[in-house]
Amino acid sequence: MFVKIYFGDKPLFLCNEITPEIAPFAHHDDAILIDELSANAIRSMIHEMKLEKIHAGIIVHPDLEALKKAFFKKFDLIQAAGGMVFNGQKEVLFIFRRGKWDLPKGKLDEGESLEQCAIREVEEETGLRNITLNEFMITTWHTYDEYGQHILKESHWYRMQVPDGQLLVPQTEEQITGIRWVKREGWDELMQNTFPSIKDVLETAK
Repeated sequence: MFVKIYFGDKPLFLCNEITPEIAPFAHHDDAILIDELSANAIRSMIHEMKLEKIHAGIIVHPDLEALKKAFFKKFDLIQAAGGMVFNGQKEVLFIFRRGKWDLPKGKLDEGESLEQCAIREVEEETGLRNITLNEFMITTWHTYDEYGQHILKESHWYRMQVPDGQLLVPQTEEQITGIRWVKREGWDELMQNTFPSIKDVLETAK
């Protein structure tokens, strides 16, 4: 098993074994592999992942939960939830935010469940109503720095369904400047300008 955390476009794998998905990264010269669990090892990996020459990282430890706990302690964890929204034509709703194609999601409010957060954020960011929450899809992680703090965002994704014929209203205060329904054959074009975590979400729906 493994957890994949993105530093920009670079994947870092926390794992208890080298799986077939991870193996190709382990043999690249531009990847770094650490097989110990210590504060120094984790600090070193975080530093390495920010270097331009490094394009992937792997930390292997038999106890994946202990590894996750030790790694997550180095960050301020923010939970978020969102949706891959389908209409009656089997099209998926994409938003254009800060120059990238994205899926609607946002931060969890205090006292809110992840499911409630996912629906609320889709409503706020797109104007959609009468949303049916279907199955959980995937959890993604990515990191960024904000005001000198290391942030780890944990995003929970759900498949959703909405009735056709609704007016789409992009939430401009969240810097959403475009919104559109896209058929499956149109995903590849949008994926040329999106985040790797969004590609992972879409991959689960294929």
